[in-house]
Amino acid sequence: MGKILGIKIQNYGSLQDVQMGRLFSDQSGKDLDNMVAIIGASGNGKSTLADAFGFISDCLSTDVESACDASHRGGYDQLISQGAEGSIHFEIYYRETSNARPITYELTISKDERDRPFVAEERLRQRNKTHGRPLSFLYLISGKGYAFEGTEGGQEDGGQVHGEKKEVEMADSRKLGIVTLGAMKQYSRIEKFLLFLRSWYLCYFTPDAARGIQSAAPTQYLDRTGSNLNNVAQYMFRDNPKAFRKVLDEIQTKIPNIEKIEPAKMSNGQMVLEFLQKGFTEPFFSPRMSDGTLKLFAYYLLLNEKTPRQLVFVEEPENGLYHKYLARLAIEMKKSAGTGYIKQLFVTTHSPFFVNALAPKQVWVLEKEPDGFSTIKRASDYDAVRELAEEGVPLGDLWYSDYFG
Repeated sequence: MGKILGIKIQNYGSLQDVQMGRLFSDQSGKDLDNMVAIIGASGNGKSTLADAFGFISDCLSTDVESACDASHRGGYDQLISQGAEGSIHFEIYYRETSNARPITYELTISKDERDRPFVAEERLRQRNKTHGRPLSFLYLISGKGYAFEGTEGGQEDGGQVHGEKKEVEMADSRKLGIVTLGAMKQYSRIEKFLLFLRSWYLCYFTPDAARGIQSAAPTQYLDRTGSNLNNVAQYMFRDNPKAFRKVLDEIQTKIPNIEKIEPAKMSNGQMVLEFLQKGFTEPFFSPRMSDGTLKLFAYYLLLNEKTPRQLVFVEEPENGLYHKYLARLAIEMKKSAGTGYIKQLFVTTHSPFFVNALAPKQVWVLEKEPDGFSTIKRASDYDAVRELAEEGVPLGDLWYSDYFG
């Protein structure tokens, strides 16, 4: 379990210095909601914000240099904000449960003497059980530093040590320390935070990928493009056929013109889904379904995961969908995210119909300043917007009418 209470991004493309929610370094903000929508005109930084989450995720699975060099990023020099004097920096403020003490993760990425990206600084800290400022239980500078085992202990900024301090040194300064140390049971707090980060799901669903021929290999989770859609359905059916049929019965009521969705087993052992459309006597398989139907099905399947990913980020779910379907999708996303610490949903959108289903505290507005860099502000921080929303005026209508954003 766990969710982000706040995040700060510095020197990442057009996001020279943006903060969402509450941080250890700035307690003035309010915690992020379980449902977080980011809106704004094209070119204002929505895709960059989504990519910042993807970048952190890629750093975990590879290393910071490979993450920078990914084809759509083009290397460190293309990533870092133009004219930036500092380095790329992230701060994440995270809590596992309502009773847990928050944890702060700070990551700074710079270039070494050979002009290659590396982890310049990495830090995890948490307050003691009783009182006092947070203690660092992982602190690495250029891959060298210390860590603390167990669930307690750490070092104060002034140098005082609480607990048993372990000197550590990474063999490769391009790899995150949390990946190496989080694989060791004795570093239980690092392990839990690493598991949280690895549970992130960045959704780049494409209907054509979902139409591809898939092997008979049950898979628990959708991949980024949705190319294993039938494999996930097969896993859910094998895990609990009765529960899966109940999920399908619920989903089919939310997809227009679909009367029934049934699992069907092929001779090679693969399971496929049959979609029975109104007006037809014979079912269709996923390769014949429309883009919009496949997207809606994939989103609703994602929202019905038995063991959900703790953070899900969806870019522009409205693409390829009829606008009247979006408010219901937003409502279902809010319902899926809930109010606890099981799941958190981030969505970028251009659709006022989607935003109409949300509250001002759930919506963040990205705007481009004259200097070319983006700023971000919660919709509830606009006094007029907050007051009109409280009177019942839909938030998306206010946005469309240029009351904000």
